[in-house]
Amino acid sequence: MHESYKRYSAEEKESIVLTVKRSELSIVQSLKRLGIPRRTFYNWYKKYATGGLNALRETHCRAPTTWNRIPDNIRQIVVELSLEHPELTPRELSVLLLEECQIFVSESSFYRILHERGLLERMEHDFVFAADEFQHKTKFANEMWQTDFTYFKVKGWGWYYLSTVIDDYSRYIIHWELCSSMTSEDVSRTIDKAVEKSGVTHQNPPNLLSDNGPCYIASSLKHYLCKEYNIKHIHGKPLHPQTQGKVERYHRSMKNVIKLNHYFCPSELEKAIEQWGNYYNERRFHESLDNLTPRDVYLGQGEKIKKIRETIKQNSINKRIFDNKTMKYQSKKLHLQLCTFV
Repeated sequence: MHESYKRYSAEEKESIVLTVKRSELSIVQSLKRLGIPRRTFYNWYKKYATGGLNALRETHCRAPTTWNRIPDNIRQIVVELSLEHPELTPRELSVLLLEECQIFVSESSFYRILHERGLLERMEHDFVFAADEFQHKTKFANEMWQTDFTYFKVKGWGWYYLSTVIDDYSRYIIHWELCSSMTSEDVSRTIDKAVEKSGVTHQNPPNLLSDNGPCYIASSLKHYLCKEYNIKHIHGKPLHPQTQGKVERYHRSMKNVIKLNHYFCPSELEKAIEQWGNYYNERRFHESLDNLTPRDVYLGQGEKIKKIRETIKQNSINKRIFDNKTMKYQSKKLHLQLCTFV
């Protein structure tokens, strides 16, 4: 068992046990997110099940290990960054700190520091469980696109429909259009712009995945895609929306933000969608992409960025170890000097 986990208080252990129990993910997946070994968790769970909170309290004294203690000035940066970006999760804040300040602090450390400061009541997860995955996973950008419509109501103008094309491999939003209708012509126009922006050719076309809405099953759309771009159109399984899960999930995340405001003309709505789309593509660290942005993966920069981050991480840890050892040595030296003086 890792000694570092002795730093958790009984209340924190209880919070972790309850979080894992209530999570929609499996125990293994939940513990991986939290960075807790299974043996450690099951020891806590057994004690909690038999003796409650008191059973989780440490009964023996052991000198705390501080080889990797986060310095106070870094802890203060963590708190200030969290207060500056209250909408971000500890995972996103951890990556943001790494990107902007070249300082590594793990997601679990972010959680512990914020919890100690009273900025987090308990760990909350927004997990989406999908038991089924697309049978053939994509291996590179522009291998397959997903497309779908979602809708908004503009006061005084009526309903508007957002047509989105997302790259399946990188989750990069290639193109979107706000339409006044939801027809095969609207789909064709969206695909035209997506092809233009992506630079795909007749020799290397992507497959197009959509649901079975009327605009997508129209024979005119199928013939247009095949004739103009050599695109193979794939339809998801009926009554199985997880197949288009990536574009569906993007629409849900986007609408959770966009619908917080009212819009009184389509141009206002378009501006808000554009701002969110740029943030999603270029600044939002996606958990399923190893905390890279869709743009990083779409442009093939992911491996390079991950190597840079790993170097920063190791440098941060090595510096932390050196500083703590130096502090411990100086403290011991001062103690000996005081003893000699006495």
